[in-house]
Amino acid sequence: MPPKIRDLIAELEKAGFVYRSGKGSHRNFVHPDVIYPVTISGKPGDDARHYQVRAVRLALKELMK
Repeated sequence: MPPKIRDLIAELEKAGFVYRSGKGSHRNFVHPDVIYPVTISGKPGDDARHYQVRAVRLALKELMK
């Protein structure tokens, strides 16, 4: 079962990412130690797509280096 969008957002915020606006259902999260923003789209209750999960995992892994 894929995680929900709200779960991905919670993981990013817990790691120190900050919401930096977006257009429509898109949310951009930035962190000073990660060179690229992470974009999450969809309603909070929707299932996350595989590419969204991968983007969050990659950003968190980059942060741990």
